[in-house]
Amino acid sequence: MAFKKFIIRSYEGHSDRAKVEDLERRCKVGPSESVLDTMGDPMCRIRNSPIYIMLVAEMENELVGVIQGLIKMVTVHTHPPKDMAKLGYVLGLRVSPHSRRNGVGSSLVQRLEEWFTSNDVEYAYMATEKENHASMNLFMEKFCYTKFRTPTILINPVNSHLFEISSDIEIAMVKVEEAESLYRRFMGSTEFFPSDIENILRNKLNLGTWVAYFKGDSDFCLDGKVPNSWAMVSVWNCGEIFKLKIGKAPLSCMLFTKSWSLIGRMFPCMKLPTLPNFFSPFGFYFMYGLYQEGPLSGKLVRALCKFVHNMASRSEQCKIIVTEIGGKDDLIHHIPHWKLLSCEDLWCIKALNNEGTNKFHELSNTQPPTTLFVDPREV
Repeated sequence: MAFKKFIIRSYEGHSDRAKVEDLERRCKVGPSESVLDTMGDPMCRIRNSPIYIMLVAEMENELVGVIQGLIKMVTVHTHPPKDMAKLGYVLGLRVSPHSRRNGVGSSLVQRLEEWFTSNDVEYAYMATEKENHASMNLFMEKFCYTKFRTPTILINPVNSHLFEISSDIEIAMVKVEEAESLYRRFMGSTEFFPSDIENILRNKLNLGTWVAYFKGDSDFCLDGKVPNSWAMVSVWNCGEIFKLKIGKAPLSCMLFTKSWSLIGRMFPCMKLPTLPNFFSPFGFYFMYGLYQEGPLSGKLVRALCKFVHNMASRSEQCKIIVTEIGGKDDLIHHIPHWKLLSCEDLWCIKALNNEGTNKFHELSNTQPPTTLFVDPREV
């Protein structure tokens, strides 16, 4: 059967916005058919990045496909000069159900890679769910992407019960300049650390950066000494740019949700964590740049998580708190999360030029780092 003809072009906000939103609704996103509401801005997930593009596929005056891409400089170990490389991130690939198997998805990926190459990008990478076999087959079999990292996405519901924070712990908000200094000093060599961290911290979606340490311990001295045990985290308000909604869920999950809520109302003294209503649009907070140091830092991480939860509970729209960490990161033992909601992510990577190819084997075969910096602009 001959493929139908289509064209690939740049996204035009005025004429394409409604068509892209309609395409998003018609495409299954994730195993539970979650719906992404971009609130009138289909480019919301890439607009805060340094360089970005959105491409659409058009067939007989109908928009049948879309893809997004962004470019940034990040830390990549053993990569000259100065362990930095230009990275391209592929996201938001959607193809209309009735237009699949016509080469639309392949053409969108190819055109995006050509844009990466024209901008001297050394590596392209993408993230997907391990169960998304169609995406894995496209990128790994047709475009020769290689499995790279398997981060863990941790999700914790926000409920109305505030958590008590130990009285011997101090939690303080730091200025942007101080946060940048701390991140460059302690996480600057972390894999995929963005060179423009200051732009992230100054973004309106960034709610702030907080540090935790024990009272009576030495205060922070940004030029040198830090407490024996301390931790820090930054918070990104994803709910300001898009909302999520679960379109369908297994009957067992729905019954569990309703039963749990009923028990909580009948026995409020039990202070059970309430499950949010995921079937109406909701926002979430993303914790990133989570760092710990010292023998007692795990307790401080848990205190920061409680602090962020209490902050989120005051928001009407924030129903979950999300963070993403390296697959072997010890932080997982200190971050509250529900296994029922959490999952494993899959990152795949590909070299796009000679410089990247020379280092690709070493990069893709290195042991996963214990710490991974996840850029909140890519959530």
